Amino acid sequence: MSDDPREEIVTHLGPMRAFAISLTRNGALADDIVQDALVKAWTNIDKFQPGTNMRAWLFTILRNTYYSHHRKRRREVEDTEGELSAGLAQKPDHDGRLQMRDFSAAFGTLPEEQREALVLVGAGGFSYEEAAETCGVAVGTIKSRVNRGRARLVELLEMSDTEPMEVTEAVTQGIVTLNQSVA
Repeated sequence: MSDDPREEIVTHLGPMRAFAISLTRNGALADDIVQDALVKAWTNIDKFQPGTNMRAWLFTILRNTYYSHHRKRRREVEDTEGELSAGLAQKPDHDGRLQMRDFSAAFGTLPEEQREALVLVGAGGFSYEEAAETCGVAVGTIKSRVNRGRARLVELLEMSDTEPMEVTEAVTQGIVTLNQSVA
């Protein structure tokens, strides 16, 4: 394996895009945010400390890029109802589609900090410590956000902690799995 950290960046593209989609809830905007974050990472690769967590470094850049973009675009009209993004992709036609729609609606009502924590820990596979580092908060804060977000999802979806949910998306599967394992 090469000592060039740029070669590792490509292995994190999928999870970065999934995280960006969870933040933006818009595929095109998520792609733009990921691209901007990758450009920043590539041009600042000399600031990456070899031997540290590349994924956490990239996700921190991605998160900061999102918040910078969000501050700049506050006055623009956004796709808050998800109508435009919902028209871009169609879920498979089966029972899971309805549950996915319910899950997406419930997930969208969570505060941004809880969605972010659930995606990082549940779907991204981050440890609580890595998620805390990425978000710049204490580990206990991440645990609390995950627990409150999970509890609110269970309440909104009117399901028990042991009830299985059919899902069609990797991010949702990770969060649902987290819901069932944290309870």
